[in-house]
Amino acid sequence: MGGAQALVAFKDTKGVMTAKTYNISTSMPYSVVPSKLAFDVWDTRAEEESGVMRIFAKIKVPPELAEKGTLNQVWQVGSRTLDLNGGKIVSSGGLDSRTKRKNIHGVLNAVSWGLLFPFGIVVARYLRTFPSADPAWFYLHVFCQVSAYAIGVAGWATGIKLGSESKGIQYSLHRNIGIALFSLATVQNPGHGFLQCNELLFREIEWAFQKIDTCGVAFLPWPKKDHKYRLYWNIYHHGVGYVILILGILNVFKGLDILQPGDKWRTIYIIAIAVLGGVAALLELITWIVVLRRKSSKSTKPYDGYGGQSRP
Repeated sequence: MGGAQALVAFKDTKGVMTAKTYNISTSMPYSVVPSKLAFDVWDTRAEEESGVMRIFAKIKVPPELAEKGTLNQVWQVGSRTLDLNGGKIVSSGGLDSRTKRKNIHGVLNAVSWGLLFPFGIVVARYLRTFPSADPAWFYLHVFCQVSAYAIGVAGWATGIKLGSESKGIQYSLHRNIGIALFSLATVQNPGHGFLQCNELLFREIEWAFQKIDTCGVAFLPWPKKDHKYRLYWNIYHHGVGYVILILGILNVFKGLDILQPGDKWRTIYIIAIAVLGGVAALLELITWIVVLRRKSSKSTKPYDGYGGQSRP
């Protein structure tokens, strides 16, 4: 921008963070070379941490701006006006499209992997204990997981696009966890909910793979409860689900570290996940009480006969 007084941070050829000043000329073609600004600047330095660059400098505000009391600032994510007296931001310009896409990416993934997927796991783990909740718990579980997958894929695709556009900054761990989540959830979910619903609707239909001495993966209908591979299928299905749960919540916090949207958003998510965890702990206690009472009732139930045979 012609006439701009710019402080720019970058890595030099040796990979060292550097901060320089640029007084952009107002005549065409613009001259973009390190030069003194229209006002005094000293103690300039730059640093990088976790892919985020920061510039530090002291400036002597020109008299006309000091009298006005405000300073217009333009940076890579938009513009804002600073109050020179209070040191606060008094107004902020609209966000650029890239920042908006970052925010969309964060919201989609926080809702899907960070909230909806854990809620679906809570539904499946605890509500199935109560016969009155069958089959409603199953439909709710499928709805939550399939919805979480669909929203999560949208967020994942947005993140991959943002990563491809960012050549200088890479968040490798956040990206790799995202790819792992997408891969595991793809094996766990697509077609899974649809086929499971059909399994529930058509209970009388024999499982297509019962005659095959093997067990299909999660996106195939599960084995019936009395099938010899049902135990292994349950271990696989539950194990993958809990891995997705842990990685999803972890990656939400990694994303918050990158976006830095403000402490209130981190606090809101912590409260939400804590409430869900508290509900899960309460349901865990209730289900254990229900299960133990059922076992106690069965063990004390009177019956006729001895060893499975009637007494003479």
